[in-house]
Amino acid sequence: MKDLINIYQKKWAKGIVELGKSKGDIVRSKKLATDFINSLYDFKNGTVQFKPTKASEFQFRNDFDSALSYFIGNNTDFPEDSGFALKPWLDVEFKNDSINLVDNVGIAMGNYFFTDLKGIKIKVEYSFVYKREGESLKIILHHSSLPYGSM
Repeated sequence: MKDLINIYQKKWAKGIVELGKSKGDIVRSKKLATDFINSLYDFKNGTVQFKPTKASEFQFRNDFDSALSYFIGNNTDFPEDSGFALKPWLDVEFKNDSINLVDNVGIAMGNYFFTDLKGIKIKVEYSFVYKREGESLKIILHHSSLPYGSM
């Protein structure tokens, strides 16, 4: 399952980069983000515990619409959202500190690095919990934050 988690982390990273390439075309962004969320997160089966990096007014995004807003913005219910995934990012690289497996659940924690168009890498701390569904995984918890003292 650890290999599968690494594969899904690469899918997540690729999805964020692809969203940035949509250049804010709201129709294209919404379709890409919807596909991204539905393929990687488990909102269809209930609440996903999602605490994104750059959310302060509405810190927790536990349903599909609030997660979609975080990634692409354009939602008056979440005025702080400018579309994190639309930055655009050149690369996202996961560096796992540890991965624990319990039955059909994998828990990964570490840092991921977002590279912007100027080549600057931004370090973000994360914890993801994945639930195995057959041969695939779904994220059931996603917590990201900037390292202490970097704000």
